[in-house]
Amino acid sequence: MSTPRQNAGSSRSFAAMLRQPRVRLFALVSLVGLFAAGCADNAQQTTLEPQGPAANDINNLSNLTFLIAGVVFILVEVGVLFVVWKFRTRKGDEDPDALPTQVHGHTMAEIGWTALPALILVGLAIPTVATVIDLGSEPDDALEVRVVGQQWWWSYDYDLDGDGVFADDDVNAPGYENPEEFATDIETATEMVIPINTPVYLSIESRDVIHSFWIPALNGKKDAVPGRTHHLTLEADEPGTYVGQCTEFCGLSHAYMRMTVRAVTMEDYEAWVEAQLADAVAPTDDLAAAGQAVFEAQCTSCHLVEGLNEDTYDGAAQTSGAAPNLTHFADRGTYAGGVFDLWVDTDGDGIVEADEIGGELDTNQLEAWLRNPPEEKPLAPDQTRGMPDLGLSESDIDALVAYLAGLE
Repeated sequence: MSTPRQNAGSSRSFAAMLRQPRVRLFALVSLVGLFAAGCADNAQQTTLEPQGPAANDINNLSNLTFLIAGVVFILVEVGVLFVVWKFRTRKGDEDPDALPTQVHGHTMAEIGWTALPALILVGLAIPTVATVIDLGSEPDDALEVRVVGQQWWWSYDYDLDGDGVFADDDVNAPGYENPEEFATDIETATEMVIPINTPVYLSIESRDVIHSFWIPALNGKKDAVPGRTHHLTLEADEPGTYVGQCTEFCGLSHAYMRMTVRAVTMEDYEAWVEAQLADAVAPTDDLAAAGQAVFEAQCTSCHLVEGLNEDTYDGAAQTSGAAPNLTHFADRGTYAGGVFDLWVDTDGDGIVEADEIGGELDTNQLEAWLRNPPEEKPLAPDQTRGMPDLGLSESDIDALVAYLAGLE
């Protein structure tokens, strides 16, 4: 057990250490480094730059909370400094260890510092509850999209005609006997395209474990839970490409499970819908035609290209029974769960935007992906989820790249 003299000696040693220039410099550098770690010139997933009504509501509530918390912090710190200054030990004090006058039992003071925090919490609870209720309500005349998470990518199914039937529903299920019901719906992957100034009502599900969908510029996060459907509304004020990432640990490639929302004008959205509803166009050059043959031989058990392999596609190689729909693969900015850019990011901002899609194909990365997918994005430990190594030859890879680049 240490004695008071030992404790005093330790305190003096610590104080002497703090007076050393090297220690002060280290402390200063550490504080500056900690502060700098929170800064970024191009923070793609910042919540501090809202780009839609829901994100603005969240940002306004956060600003109010931090404002009130800041005022409370300042008042508390001022009070602490005032007490330290007013009741400091002075030269000439008869008894330096004497305690100041105590206010225990002062009824009005105790009521005040009990009631004031309660009033602050009530003042915060009212706008918080109102915001939560507003964010959870279903908007009128919304575009409905089903978002399905799986290890480790997202699929997007558009119910364009509002009949409650989605493109990837089982055509043999009760009530879905008419295949024409699916002709007006879209199934895509990795990238969701939405029109600006239009609410998009998401029904979020999972095929395997718990995931979490989050586009910070447009709204908060929402979990994708097996056996349940959670709802979230997205709406973008301006055209742009907004990125996010799964925020619930979901396995080995959790960090490689990203999502992209591309917001476009209504005119561009309608053109996109028309293009998405069309079947894939057969290649006209020899190399791409050879790539189609490779695709049919190696890829059709997992991936669907509408107009090519509807009759043979069954997703058999995937535990979840699904793999990304590749019908209009070349119309996307990214692939492999949003990890890799399909087109060269010419402006270097870290996001492949609408005007860069269809520009310069990032051939090297696409070839690397086809050459050894598990090396680029790890499979699950049981090797049943994710894209396996197909053992493609270099000529097969060249042909397949040419074919995929033509799936516009």
